[in-house]
Amino acid sequence: MPGFVTRFAPSPTGRLHKGHAWSALLGHRLAQNAGGQWLLRIEDIDPTRCKPDFEAGILEDLAWLGLDWPRPVRRQSDHLADYAAVVDTLRQRGLLYRCFRTRKALLDAIGDAPHGRAEAACPGPHPADEEAVMLEQGLPFAWRLSLDRARAELGDDAWNDLSFVEEGSGPNGETGRIPARPETAGDVILARKDAGTAYHLAVTHDDALQGVTHVIRGEDLFEATHIQVLIQALMNWPRPVYHHHRLLTGPDGRRYAKRDRSVTLAELRAGGMTAEALRAELGF
Repeated sequence: MPGFVTRFAPSPTGRLHKGHAWSALLGHRLAQNAGGQWLLRIEDIDPTRCKPDFEAGILEDLAWLGLDWPRPVRRQSDHLADYAAVVDTLRQRGLLYRCFRTRKALLDAIGDAPHGRAEAACPGPHPADEEAVMLEQGLPFAWRLSLDRARAELGDDAWNDLSFVEEGSGPNGETGRIPARPETAGDVILARKDAGTAYHLAVTHDDALQGVTHVIRGEDLFEATHIQVLIQALMNWPRPVYHHHRLLTGPDGRRYAKRDRSVTLAELRAGGMTAEALRAELGF
Protein backbone atom coordinates (compact mmCIF):
# COMPACT_ATOMS: atom_id res chain seq x y z
CA MET A 1 0.00 0.00 0.00
CA PRO A 2 1.43 3.42 -0.95
CA GLY A 3 2.24 5.82 1.86
CA PHE A 4 -0.12 8.42 0.41
CA VAL A 5 -3.64 7.36 -0.57
CA THR A 6 -6.42 9.80 -1.29
CA ARG A 7 -9.81 9.56 -2.96
CA PHE A 8 -12.25 11.53 -5.05
CA ALA A 9 -15.71 10.52 -3.90
CA PRO A 10 -18.57 12.14 -5.82
CA SER A 11 -22.24 11.30 -5.43
CA PRO A 12 -24.00 10.57 -8.74
CA THR A 13 -26.79 13.07 -8.20
CA GLY A 14 -25.87 15.19 -11.23
CA ARG A 15 -23.07 15.87 -13.69
CA LEU A 16 -19.69 17.20 -12.62
CA HIS A 17 -18.88 20.93 -12.88
CA LYS A 18 -15.68 22.98 -12.70
CA GLY A 19 -15.56 22.80 -8.92
CA HIS A 20 -15.52 19.02 -9.08
CA ALA A 21 -12.83 19.12 -11.76
CA TRP A 22 -10.64 21.39 -9.63
CA SER A 23 -10.98 19.13 -6.58
CA ALA A 24 -10.28 15.96 -8.58
CA LEU A 25 -7.24 17.46 -10.29
CA LEU A 26 -5.87 18.81 -7.01
CA GLY A 27 -6.16 15.46 -5.27
CA HIS A 28 -4.63 13.68 -8.24
CA ARG A 29 -1.69 16.12 -8.35
CA LEU A 30 -1.01 15.81 -4.62
CA ALA A 31 -1.06 12.02 -4.89
CA GLN A 32 1.29 12.08 -7.86
CA ASN A 33 3.69 14.47 -6.12
CA ALA A 34 3.80 12.13 -3.12
CA GLY A 35 4.27 9.01 -5.25
CA GLY A 36 0.90 7.84 -3.95
CA GLN A 37 -2.46 6.65 -5.16
CA TRP A 38 -5.63 8.46 -6.21
CA LEU A 39 -8.82 6.43 -5.83
CA LEU A 40 -12.28 7.01 -7.25
CA ARG A 41 -15.23 6.08 -5.05
CA ILE A 42 -18.90 6.42 -5.95
CA GLU A 43 -20.95 7.50 -2.93
CA ASP A 44 -24.43 6.49 -4.03
CA ILE A 45 -26.26 5.60 -0.82
CA ASP A 46 -29.15 7.98 -1.57
CA PRO A 47 -31.52 5.75 -3.57
CA THR A 48 -33.80 8.58 -4.63
CA ARG A 49 -31.23 11.05 -6.02
CA CYS A 50 -28.40 8.84 -7.28
CA LYS A 51 -28.79 7.67 -10.88
CA PRO A 52 -26.76 5.25 -13.05
CA ASP A 53 -26.67 7.83 -15.86
CA PHE A 54 -24.97 10.34 -13.56
CA GLU A 55 -22.43 7.72 -12.50
CA ALA A 56 -21.62 6.97 -16.13
CA GLY A 57 -21.25 10.72 -16.69
CA ILE A 58 -18.78 11.01 -13.80
CA LEU A 59 -16.58 8.31 -15.30
CA GLU A 60 -16.80 9.97 -18.71
CA ASP A 61 -15.92 13.41 -17.38
CA LEU A 62 -12.93 12.22 -15.34
CA ALA A 63 -11.55 10.21 -18.25
CA TRP A 64 -11.97 13.30 -20.47
CA LEU A 65 -9.91 15.28 -17.95
CA GLY A 66 -7.12 12.76 -18.46
CA LEU A 67 -7.44 11.10 -15.06
CA ASP A 68 -7.12 7.40 -14.35
CA TRP A 69 -7.74 5.33 -11.23
CA PRO A 70 -7.47 1.76 -9.91
CA ARG A 71 -10.27 -0.66 -10.71
CA PRO A 72 -12.71 -1.83 -9.56
CA VAL A 73 -14.26 1.37 -8.28
CA ARG A 74 -15.96 1.00 -4.91
CA ARG A 75 -19.65 1.76 -5.26
CA GLN A 76 -21.21 2.22 -1.83
CA SER A 77 -24.62 0.85 -2.81
CA ASP A 78 -22.92 -2.51 -3.42
CA HIS A 79 -21.71 -2.70 0.17
CA LEU A 80 -24.69 -1.81 2.35
CA ALA A 81 -24.12 -4.96 4.42
CA ASP A 82 -20.71 -3.57 5.45
CA TYR A 83 -22.31 -0.46 6.88
CA ALA A 84 -25.13 -2.44 8.49
CA ALA A 85 -22.53 -4.45 10.40
CA VAL A 86 -21.00 -1.25 11.81
CA VAL A 87 -24.44 0.05 12.77
CA ASP A 88 -25.14 -3.24 14.54
CA THR A 89 -21.83 -3.02 16.42
CA LEU A 90 -22.54 0.51 17.61
CA ARG A 91 -26.11 -0.41 18.49
CA GLN A 92 -25.02 -3.39 20.58
CA ARG A 93 -22.63 -1.11 22.44
CA GLY A 94 -25.56 1.14 23.33
CA LEU A 95 -24.24 4.11 21.35
CA LEU A 96 -27.23 4.52 19.01
CA TYR A 97 -30.87 5.26 19.60
CA ARG A 98 -33.96 5.12 17.43
CA CYS A 99 -35.29 8.46 16.27
CA PHE A 100 -38.80 8.61 14.82
CA ARG A 101 -38.79 12.39 14.39
CA THR A 102 -39.12 13.65 10.85
CA ARG A 103 -36.74 16.19 9.40
CA LYS A 104 -39.64 18.64 9.18
CA ALA A 105 -40.34 18.27 12.89
CA LEU A 106 -36.73 19.02 13.73
CA LEU A 107 -36.59 21.95 11.31
CA ASP A 108 -39.71 23.36 12.97
CA ALA A 109 -37.77 23.35 16.23
CA ILE A 110 -34.62 24.82 14.72
CA GLY A 111 -35.26 28.27 16.13
CA ASP A 112 -34.49 26.92 19.57
CA ALA A 113 -31.44 24.92 18.52
CA PRO A 114 -27.83 26.08 18.99
CA HIS A 115 -25.79 26.52 15.80
CA GLY A 116 -28.97 26.37 13.71
CA ARG A 117 -28.57 22.61 13.12
CA ALA A 118 -31.45 20.17 12.81
CA GLU A 119 -29.37 17.55 14.63
CA ALA A 120 -28.77 19.93 17.50
CA ALA A 121 -32.53 20.39 17.76
CA CYS A 122 -32.96 16.66 18.41
CA PRO A 123 -33.82 16.31 22.12
CA GLY A 124 -32.34 12.82 22.39
CA PRO A 125 -33.91 9.37 22.78
CA HIS A 126 -37.66 9.01 23.00
CA PRO A 127 -39.14 7.94 26.34
CA ALA A 128 -39.29 4.12 26.47
CA ASP A 129 -43.09 3.94 26.55
CA GLU A 130 -43.40 6.35 23.63
CA GLU A 131 -40.82 4.40 21.62
CA ALA A 132 -42.62 1.12 22.29
CA VAL A 133 -45.87 2.51 20.91
CA MET A 134 -44.21 3.81 17.74
CA LEU A 135 -42.43 0.49 17.20
CA GLU A 136 -45.72 -1.34 17.58
CA GLN A 137 -47.24 1.00 15.00
CA GLY A 138 -44.43 0.18 12.58
CA LEU A 139 -43.35 3.79 12.15
CA PRO A 140 -40.06 4.36 10.30
CA PHE A 141 -37.04 5.50 12.28
CA ALA A 142 -33.38 6.38 11.89
CA TRP A 143 -30.47 5.42 14.14
CA ARG A 144 -28.76 8.40 15.77
CA LEU A 145 -25.39 8.48 17.51
CA SER A 146 -25.78 9.56 21.13
CA LEU A 147 -22.98 11.99 21.92
CA ASP A 148 -23.63 11.58 25.64
CA ARG A 149 -23.15 7.82 25.42
CA ALA A 150 -20.13 8.19 23.13
CA ARG A 151 -18.46 10.54 25.57
CA ALA A 152 -19.19 8.20 28.47
CA GLU A 153 -17.62 5.27 26.60
CA LEU A 154 -14.49 7.17 25.55
CA GLY A 155 -14.07 8.99 28.85
CA ASP A 156 -13.57 12.72 29.32
CA ASP A 157 -9.80 12.65 28.74
CA ALA A 158 -10.06 10.85 25.39
CA TRP A 159 -13.01 13.02 24.38
CA ASN A 160 -11.11 16.22 25.11
CA ASP A 161 -8.05 14.92 23.24
CA LEU A 162 -9.95 14.27 19.99
CA SER A 163 -8.24 16.17 17.18
CA PHE A 164 -7.17 16.01 13.55
CA VAL A 165 -4.38 17.39 11.39
CA GLU A 166 -5.46 19.97 8.81
CA GLU A 167 -2.96 20.55 6.00
CA GLY A 168 -5.27 22.83 4.04
CA SER A 169 -7.54 25.25 5.84
CA GLY A 170 -11.05 25.49 7.13
CA PRO A 171 -13.49 28.24 6.15
CA ASN A 172 -12.01 30.52 8.82
CA GLY A 173 -8.39 29.69 8.05
CA GLU A 174 -8.14 26.80 10.52
CA THR A 175 -4.94 24.82 9.96
CA GLY A 176 -2.52 22.57 11.83
CA ARG A 177 -3.66 20.45 14.76
CA ILE A 178 -7.40 21.12 15.21
CA PRO A 179 -9.34 20.11 18.34
CA ALA A 180 -12.36 18.05 17.32
CA ARG A 181 -15.63 19.25 18.77
CA PRO A 182 -18.29 16.70 17.73
CA GLU A 183 -20.81 18.29 20.09
CA THR A 184 -21.31 21.10 17.57
CA ALA A 185 -22.92 18.57 15.20
CA GLY A 186 -25.43 17.18 17.66
CA ASP A 187 -26.68 13.58 17.58
CA VAL A 188 -26.15 12.85 13.89
CA ILE A 189 -27.94 10.13 11.96
CA LEU A 190 -25.73 7.14 11.16
CA ALA A 191 -28.39 4.99 9.50
CA ARG A 192 -31.36 6.29 7.53
CA LYS A 193 -34.55 4.32 7.08
CA ASP A 194 -34.27 4.30 3.27
CA ALA A 195 -30.60 3.29 2.91
CA GLY A 196 -29.55 1.60 6.14
CA THR A 197 -26.60 3.95 6.44
CA ALA A 198 -25.75 7.63 6.21
CA TYR A 199 -22.90 9.77 4.94
CA HIS A 200 -20.78 10.06 8.09
CA LEU A 201 -20.71 6.33 8.73
CA ALA A 202 -20.21 5.22 5.13
CA VAL A 203 -17.40 7.67 4.40
CA THR A 204 -15.40 6.91 7.55
CA HIS A 205 -15.85 3.16 7.05
CA ASP A 206 -14.63 3.33 3.45
CA ASP A 207 -11.69 5.60 4.22
CA ALA A 208 -10.52 3.04 6.79
CA LEU A 209 -11.21 0.05 4.55
CA GLN A 210 -9.42 1.56 1.56
CA GLY A 211 -6.39 2.72 3.53
CA VAL A 212 -6.99 6.41 2.82
CA THR A 213 -4.21 8.41 4.45
CA HIS A 214 -5.18 11.88 3.17
CA VAL A 215 -8.71 13.23 2.72
CA ILE A 216 -8.70 16.06 0.18
CA ARG A 217 -12.04 17.82 -0.19
CA GLY A 218 -13.77 21.19 -0.16
CA GLU A 219 -13.84 23.45 2.86
CA ASP A 220 -17.63 23.06 2.95
CA LEU A 221 -16.99 19.64 4.54
CA PHE A 222 -14.61 20.95 7.19
CA GLU A 223 -17.25 20.83 9.93
CA ALA A 224 -18.11 17.23 9.03
CA THR A 225 -14.60 16.25 10.10
CA HIS A 226 -15.41 16.79 13.77
CA ILE A 227 -18.05 14.05 13.92
CA GLN A 228 -16.06 11.77 11.61
CA VAL A 229 -13.09 11.92 13.98
CA LEU A 230 -15.39 10.73 16.76
CA ILE A 231 -16.61 7.78 14.69
CA GLN A 232 -13.00 6.85 13.92
CA ALA A 233 -12.20 6.91 17.63
CA LEU A 234 -15.23 4.80 18.54
CA MET A 235 -14.42 2.20 15.87
CA ASN A 236 -10.64 2.31 16.39
CA TRP A 237 -10.15 3.24 12.75
CA PRO A 238 -7.05 5.12 11.48
CA ARG A 239 -7.33 8.88 11.27
CA PRO A 240 -6.33 10.40 7.93
CA VAL A 241 -4.67 13.75 7.48
CA TYR A 242 -7.20 16.27 6.16
CA HIS A 243 -6.74 18.85 3.44
CA HIS A 244 -9.74 21.11 2.93
CA HIS A 245 -9.38 23.35 -0.07
CA ARG A 246 -11.09 26.55 -1.13
CA LEU A 247 -14.27 26.32 -3.17
CA LEU A 248 -14.09 27.36 -6.77
CA THR A 249 -16.41 30.23 -7.65
CA GLY A 250 -17.88 31.42 -10.91
CA PRO A 251 -17.87 34.91 -12.46
CA ASP A 252 -20.80 35.88 -10.21
CA GLY A 253 -18.78 35.03 -7.09
CA ARG A 254 -21.00 32.09 -6.18
CA ARG A 255 -19.44 28.70 -5.65
CA TYR A 256 -20.13 26.04 -8.24
CA ALA A 257 -22.90 23.71 -7.06
CA LYS A 258 -25.20 21.13 -8.60
CA ARG A 259 -28.25 22.61 -6.92
CA ASP A 260 -27.56 25.95 -8.62
CA ARG A 261 -27.36 24.22 -11.99
CA SER A 262 -23.76 25.27 -12.54
CA VAL A 263 -22.44 24.70 -16.05
CA THR A 264 -21.35 21.08 -16.28
CA LEU A 265 -18.20 19.62 -17.80
CA ALA A 266 -20.39 17.88 -20.37
CA GLU A 267 -21.85 21.24 -21.41
CA LEU A 268 -18.39 22.80 -21.63
CA ARG A 269 -17.23 19.88 -23.76
CA ALA A 270 -20.25 20.17 -26.03
CA GLY A 271 -19.46 23.87 -26.42
CA GLY A 272 -16.02 23.09 -27.78
CA MET A 273 -13.80 23.40 -24.72
CA THR A 274 -10.94 20.91 -24.64
CA ALA A 275 -9.68 19.15 -21.54
CA GLU A 276 -6.29 20.80 -22.02
CA ALA A 277 -7.91 24.25 -22.06
CA LEU A 278 -9.91 23.54 -18.92
CA ARG A 279 -6.91 22.14 -17.07
CA ALA A 280 -4.93 25.24 -17.99
CA GLU A 281 -7.75 27.52 -16.84
CA LEU A 282 -7.84 25.69 -13.51
CA GLY A 283 -4.08 25.87 -13.08
CA PHE A 284 -3.23 22.28 -13.96
